[in-house]
Amino acid sequence: MKGLMISAPASGTGKTTVTLGLIAALSARGMAVQPFKSGPDYIDPAFHAAAAGRPSVNLDGWAMPRAMVRALAAAGESADIVVAEGSMGLFDGVAAPGAWGTGASADIAALTGWPVVLVLDVGGQAQTAAAVARGLAGFRADVAVAGVVLNRVASPRHEALVRAGMEAAGVRVFGALPREASVTLPERHLGLVQAEEQGDLAGFLARAGAFVARHLDLDALVAAAAGGFTPPTAAEPPPPEGCFRTENEGLAPPGQRIALARDAAFSFVYPHLLAAWRAAGAEVLPFSPLADEAPDPSADVCWLPGGYPELHAGRLAAAERFRAGLTAFAQTRPVHGECGGYMALGQGLVDKDGTRHRMAGLLGLETSFAKRRMHLGYRLAELLAPMPGAAQGARLRGHEFHYATILSQPDASLARVTDATGAEIAETGARRGRVTGSFFHLIARAA
Repeated sequence: MKGLMISAPASGTGKTTVTLGLIAALSARGMAVQPFKSGPDYIDPAFHAAAAGRPSVNLDGWAMPRAMVRALAAAGESADIVVAEGSMGLFDGVAAPGAWGTGASADIAALTGWPVVLVLDVGGQAQTAAAVARGLAGFRADVAVAGVVLNRVASPRHEALVRAGMEAAGVRVFGALPREASVTLPERHLGLVQAEEQGDLAGFLARAGAFVARHLDLDALVAAAAGGFTPPTAAEPPPPEGCFRTENEGLAPPGQRIALARDAAFSFVYPHLLAAWRAAGAEVLPFSPLADEAPDPSADVCWLPGGYPELHAGRLAAAERFRAGLTAFAQTRPVHGECGGYMALGQGLVDKDGTRHRMAGLLGLETSFAKRRMHLGYRLAELLAPMPGAAQGARLRGHEFHYATILSQPDASLARVTDATGAEIAETGARRGRVTGSFFHLIARAA
């Protein structure tokens, strides 16, 4: 299972563009490429999947046990090469380990044996970039840096200076990318605009693939790919078959037939969760609240994932059939919402312009985007009451990332929630009757 981890010294260096271009370029050569994303991210994997033609899977050292990461990474065994995209800087994570790691991309690279390709934004520097690359390459003995991709190169003279520095430092250069507006993706507050919202995604991916193929040495990159799991520790359970099925490592399906909200407002679903539900025999029944669809009445649970309800609040407020159907569903069966889904289950949502929109009204939650406040980080939740798929007392690992402010939350708390440092978090989620919700996105069950 040979692969590469595409990483960088920091966010904003162009990792995603290089990753997508590399996936598209290798796919155009007829190679089967398995993409992965290090860390909790919904948006990048959707682009990966579009470029590779196969699902991109999240791998997380803070939230997932090693056995679960090994099992999920095994998806690469059926591919010719793995291309994994890191998050933030290569060694960036939280201060204290979670399941086993800090959430850094380096943890995943070390576990899988995938060499790191560093994407360096060399704008504003020349030979100094080599010092950065050399420092990263020598920071951890268990992380191999194969070389670098120089990004945002200003001119041939600039490239020559940077390459000279890399040669002196003994760092391999796989290629240099000039600035190119046609392969720049639009962004919004949670990152890139979603793949499904791109007007010409196929055209963009084709341009990115051609751009990377023109400027990078693809043969050298393929030859640099490697892999080999570090041996399990004596205390580590064997990897589960398939995706993950053990009680300790996954979340049981919330029901046998799961009505899943799925559209531009509710799109944040981890592929490994859906795969685990289906592997356990559950049936997923998608429906679109934006199309004013109600959950399938034959389902025995309804799940509203995160997304961007604040961008579609007016349409959600006008979706009478959806609201009536959801209300009727909740009278006899459980309903759960994560982040955006949680907000949609509340009484109202105030958009960035200060306009309040009526939501489903199944919880007392009132949220506002009029004054943005970022909530970001890993979460460990101990359930104070059952939720679909998990019993009272279950410990769940997840992640929170949103800009909403809670104006009111009168319902009973769903969980005791702490961050990666163990500090208690005010956003505890809520429960009312058969309806539950939380701001944290579930990743895995904690030991």
